[in-house]
Amino acid sequence: KWARTSRSHVLQDLRSARDKSNAFDYCGKANLLRVGWRSIISAIMSSPAYQRVILKLSGEALLGPASFGIDPKVTTQIAEEIAAVHRLGVEVAVVIGGGNIFRGLAATARGMDRGTADYMGMLATVINALALQDALEQIQVVTRVVTAIEMRAVAEPFIRRRSIRHLEKGRVVVFAAGTGNPYFTTDTAAALRAMEIRADVILKGTKVDGIYTADPLKDPEATRFDSISYLQVLEQGLKVMDATAISLCMDNKLPIVVFNIQEPGNLKRAIMGESVGSLVKV
Repeated sequence: KWARTSRSHVLQDLRSARDKSNAFDYCGKANLLRVGWRSIISAIMSSPAYQRVILKLSGEALLGPASFGIDPKVTTQIAEEIAAVHRLGVEVAVVIGGGNIFRGLAATARGMDRGTADYMGMLATVINALALQDALEQIQVVTRVVTAIEMRAVAEPFIRRRSIRHLEKGRVVVFAAGTGNPYFTTDTAAALRAMEIRADVILKGTKVDGIYTADPLKDPEATRFDSISYLQVLEQGLKVMDATAISLCMDNKLPIVVFNIQEPGNLKRAIMGESVGSLVKV
């Protein structure tokens, strides 16, 4: 339907250009028709399914085989995955956790004040964000780290319109320090930032290839969902994102794609709209 409508518009413009003796315009539109609509539709089909995305990464994604810290090789691999989709013209923002350095909930369980532990976890996310920024800029991808807590010596404070402008200018934006408030996870930060920058989707990179009925690393009989609703995730208590983040996405009808970030090329396939991982939707 779109092709037929667009073709009629081009034909109308072509006749108008001919009547006005606009030779240059006439030749350009005639050439467009000669190329053929199949080629044009093929090009559209090969374009990204999403134009602005939030990539949610846990801090553990940077661990590699180690049990603590940041593996430069893994960080570079993730940066190359991001660069590959950035070259397609996709606007990419990243929200990163800090569990590879410090986990607030674990510290709270050992007796630390929850607010203090969460703020320490926010600082860990800034360390990870700076590491990812360095890896991206090593491969010529201009990147800005934006924090929810002001620390002007190392990163920009979060200003919604400025962050959107960075994306429009072709820069990758890495959001750090969560929401800037204790008691909120980086999953909730990803959902919140996605709404604020008007992202098309949240892409959650994990160690498994989607959402399962149970942990597939522990339960060999766990089955994977190709697609699932927000309500099913909440009702079944599936560990996709925390309930606050899922509810926020459900209220704003923002889809979530959960996929294996460790599989090379998966991020690009997800952005191209291929069936990768599991889709959470209405």
